Amino acid sequence: MYTIDQMKRRIEIPQKPKRIVSLVPSQTEFLYAIDVKPIAQTLFCVEPEAEFKKATKIGGTKKLKINKIKELQPDLIIGNKEENTKSEIEELELEFPVWMSDIKSLEDALDMMTMLGAIVDRKEQVSVLRQEIEQAFTQKFDQSQSALYLIWNKPYMVAGRDTFINTMLDKAGFRNAIKNPLSRYPEITDQEIVELNPAVVLLSSEPFPFKQKHIDQIQKLLPNAKIALVDGTYFSWYGSRLAAAPTYFKRVQNQLLAL
Repeated sequence: MYTIDQMKRRIEIPQKPKRIVSLVPSQTEFLYAIDVKPIAQTLFCVEPEAEFKKATKIGGTKKLKINKIKELQPDLIIGNKEENTKSEIEELELEFPVWMSDIKSLEDALDMMTMLGAIVDRKEQVSVLRQEIEQAFTQKFDQSQSALYLIWNKPYMVAGRDTFINTMLDKAGFRNAIKNPLSRYPEITDQEIVELNPAVVLLSSEPFPFKQKHIDQIQKLLPNAKIALVDGTYFSWYGSRLAAAPTYFKRVQNQLLAL
């Protein structure tokens, strides 16, 4: 049968694919949540933890073990435009159906789940999950605080406007201090951080694992800002974890109030 992925590509896939390789952590977690077990996943697909420990690994999201994937002979590969490397995806799709997501908004994430749920014959499970996520996001937060969301150190890199993280910042009650809509993950200098003067700085747990010492470094630049370490999966993973994201955002807001 044919399907259309989120990059608007037409892909021929088997009816109810069984040998699925997942190339993205949040989508891997989503598959397990709807009772679909991939035959292989990346080294970064660490959730659920119990499944990760025994799963077949096929390299990192941007450095896949292509030959190992080919040996597995999947009947469906699931990837993402941003998280996977274009050349590797192009090589894989010469031999296998590759379904790609392209996600910048909550609606994109929900649509991804609905589309994949139909492909893997899990429409009912996805419908329940989608309702749970939509209900969770009825919780609203005051959006008065400007915030920088750092994803990398040396150089500092931040989440820009045209990202899923930006959508989650908005849902969590923050205004992204980065104004340029064209740069997705811009590098930023110490001086630029000072000039932006955000009320809040959020240091993500991934892809760079920020620690207390990094809070101390940035606090010297912004003595009046509130700075917190946050679990990046709740801001950047766009699968089943979204159901718990608003509750986590409330915890972050309470943490900042206590600073």
